[in-house]
Amino acid sequence: MKKYILSILLLTLFCGRATADKQFVMLDKVVATVGGSAILYSELQRTAESLVQQRRSEGYTSDRDPMNEALEKLLLQKLLYNQALIDSVKINTGDLVTRVENQVQALIENAGGVSALEKNTHMHVYHVKELVRKNMEEQTYAYMMQQEVVNKVRVVPGEVERYYKKLDKDSLPVIAEQYVYGQITRFPSGMKDAKLRARERLIDMRERIVNGKANFVTLARMYSMDGSAIRGGELEPMPLAGFEKSFGDALGELKPGQISEVVETQYGFHIIQLIDRRGQAFHCRHILIRPSYTTEELTKPLKMLDSLVRVIRADSISFSDAAKRYSDDKYSNQNGGLVSNHDVLERAGYSDAKYTATKFLREDFGMYGKSIDDYNALRKLSVGEVSEPYHTHDLSGNDLCKIVKLLEIIPAHPASLKDDYLRLEQMALAEKQSRVFEKWLNKKIEEMYIFIDPEYRNGEFSNKNWIK
Repeated sequence: MKKYILSILLLTLFCGRATADKQFVMLDKVVATVGGSAILYSELQRTAESLVQQRRSEGYTSDRDPMNEALEKLLLQKLLYNQALIDSVKINTGDLVTRVENQVQALIENAGGVSALEKNTHMHVYHVKELVRKNMEEQTYAYMMQQEVVNKVRVVPGEVERYYKKLDKDSLPVIAEQYVYGQITRFPSGMKDAKLRARERLIDMRERIVNGKANFVTLARMYSMDGSAIRGGELEPMPLAGFEKSFGDALGELKPGQISEVVETQYGFHIIQLIDRRGQAFHCRHILIRPSYTTEELTKPLKMLDSLVRVIRADSISFSDAAKRYSDDKYSNQNGGLVSNHDVLERAGYSDAKYTATKFLREDFGMYGKSIDDYNALRKLSVGEVSEPYHTHDLSGNDLCKIVKLLEIIPAHPASLKDDYLRLEQMALAEKQSRVFEKWLNKKIEEMYIFIDPEYRNGEFSNKNWIK
């Protein structure tokens, strides 16, 4: 991911091959200082090599000297990191530990084992891990600091219109091909029994933990059906309002160390343990169990939808009427099956109808709650055709089956206010965020101690203010 690109690109550094008969010599020095952080020549060289590898992997070149580009990248990272510490910006330390472990394991596998990694890097694996941790922690703080600045930025309709009007009409941004489609979904049969099985499984886990026969963290790592499993079920501290209501209500009743009864949310069933409370932030861990289904329970809705497809194709019922009558999706069944982003908006707390979208780009699938399975089904269809039934998951990760109908393909076209307002709003917001961040950055450059070795001051900097 872009926000962790430096740590990912360490693969290139650590897995580079050094000839066994050549003496390794590291000549290091401080090339710049930002706040309380030094930029060493070795770090600069590693970052420059990573940038070159990135360019090659993405198939593009740049006229800019990679050492100059790397230095500016590191100057920005160090400034953001130092300001994050000053502002007491919080990061998810549990997630950081997990990412460091995953990165080190990837380095070891790529090198061919611990011994090979140590030979290639001329460092003990412990020091490799520390270097990865330091870089990843710094990168994470820097990212969160930048988000603190830009996430406060908003745009109003007038700003979107002014942004659009100042664009060169001969080079308007092109909106790629978009899909409009309908769906009919069916949850597996036996959902009531599946939920009961999930609840009983958690009740048994809770009893074992309370009676001292099992450890909460161990069971979470083994059985929890979400990304927190690797951290023993630990979640990032946040106010109760940040949790789903039923989860937050149960968590708010707990004292440190206590374990809740089974709680149901749209994600499945949970038991929750409060670790501690820090002001308004509740630090907890949980075990999530989603309902699981037998092969027969999963197959039954597929068979039902297969029969429904045949009836629709025979024009015995319209897709719209079938959606109203048979679809389990509450967001689309009363709208003839028309798919929108309403489920995502509801979860994010957006109630303004202007954000509702029914046109989806290729990259929207796999994001914003639209399954990549939907795209794989749609791309095989002509407008007006209905897909075969397939198994997929909803936004909360629950099993379901569905059929989709391709209603319209909107060809790639220059953006217009009438048809592409939401896309233009995103572009206008990005531009404004860039301007606000640049202004903030220049102010911090002026305020913070920054020294660049004279040998490195003559390079090409995008922001000329780095040279004081």
